Amino acid sequence: MVTYYALLAVIGLERVAELVVSQRHAAASLREGGVESGQSHFPVMVALHAALLIGCVVEPLALHRHFIPALGWTMIAVVVAANALRWWCIATLGQRWSARVIVMPGMPLVTAGPYRWFAHPNYVAVVVEGAALPLAGSAWITACTFTALNAALLTVRLRCETRALAAAVP
Repeated sequence: MVTYYALLAVIGLERVAELVVSQRHAAASLREGGVESGQSHFPVMVALHAALLIGCVVEPLALHRHFIPALGWTMIAVVVAANALRWWCIATLGQRWSARVIVMPGMPLVTAGPYRWFAHPNYVAVVVEGAALPLAGSAWITACTFTALNAALLTVRLRCETRALAAAVP
């Protein structure tokens, strides 16, 4: 389980790095005329993702779960792949990426990188990681709970983002 907890520490640090990048990009976008939508659901999203990490730590400890090598190593590989996709999305969007929904009026949609194949690849990474990260540590209750709650939240988020992009794109 040491490897699993080390992975959680790395993911936690990565989330902090994402928030720093997000805040910098959001501030720049807003200064340059970006329009923000979905402010009401953003704190829920932050809380849910924090709860995911907490659940990944607490559930295996409290319920005496053990690392199951076949499941754990497979899910760690999936987590690494999901994070590679997430950072590919961030790199592709550049200054336009933020954890918040901020669009620049008049800018065309990004169609490079993973956006060539589908509209919301970052959310694919979030969904995949949200299931795989807890399963790597045998935290199946956390995986199921996060997946269900995240599905509800992503329904709201995708509607918000779709409306914001439709209103802003020429």
